[in-house]
This record gives sequence, structure tokens and C-alpha cells, in this order.
Amino acid sequence: MRTLLLALDRHLSNFALNVACVLLAVISVLGMWQVVTRFVLSQPSTWTEESMRRLLIWCVMLGVVVAFRRGALVSVDLMLRMTKGVFHQAVRWVITLSSLAFLSVLLWYGINLAWRVRFQTFASMELSMGWAYAALPVGAALALVAVIAQHIDPMNEELENAQ
Repeated sequence: MRTLLLALDRHLSNFALNVACVLLAVISVLGMWQVVTRFVLSQPSTWTEESMRRLLIWCVMLGVVVAFRRGALVSVDLMLRMTKGVFHQAVRWVITLSSLAFLSVLLWYGINLAWRVRFQTFASMELSMGWAYAALPVGAALALVAVIAQHIDPMNEELENAQ
């Protein structure tokens, strides 16, 4: 079971990282396009700013998955550094359970929010707002797997490299 979960996490984390990188590149291109249309062509694009905002939400939620898995989020690292043995394990459990509780709430309310706004559309495009808000439950669901994998097989890159 452990091996299966870690393999699933590895694939999901790599997928989230790759998609987040592509989205960041798309956001950069859209930002340049907006500058060109506004200041060079004097015809500001009406859809790029709104698109960039929505894509940034997806980019952040997918990036959080990777940050959770790599142990790179702001954590209680002073307590982790100072404790040994059973206290260290207790701190790890508190961090894991707190993260799981937060992500579960985000998943639950994210699904509810995405469902409620599914009939609303963007001001400049004929796309459902549900697509933008779907980033919350999708990111939370992927991050739940990452948190469990992080607890099973810790990758504390930030903690190990800290001075």
C-alpha cells in the first residue's frame, strides 16, 4: 500500500509541477500580449487580465501540491529541529493532521463553491466561473495525497538545507 501511494504521489506531483510550469509560461505570454496591445497597439486586450488571474489561481493550487510534498511550506521547523524521538514524531503528526484538516475543509467548500458558481460566466469570456474555482478542490485533493506521502516518506528539503 505504501509503495502504491508513493508511486501515485510521484506521478501526481510531477503532473502538478509540469502543469503549473506551463501555466506560468502561459501567464507570462499573456502578460506580454497585454502590454503590447495596450501600449503598442493602443487597443487593450479585454480578456488577458482576467485569464491571467484565473490561471494564476490554478498555478498556485498546483504549486502547493509540490510544496507540500517537498516539505517546502512554512512549517514549525524550529520545533522539528529542537525535538528528538517521540516529541519529534508528535510534532510531525500535529503538522500532518492540521494540514489534512485544512485541506479537507478546502476540498469540501471548494466543491461547494465551484458548484454554486457554475452558471456564472467571466465578464470578458463565455466560460463558466466554475472552471476557475475548480482549482480549489482539485488542488486540495492532490495536496491531500502529497501530505500523506510526505508523512510516510519525508522530503524536508528546506529543513535539511537550513543553516
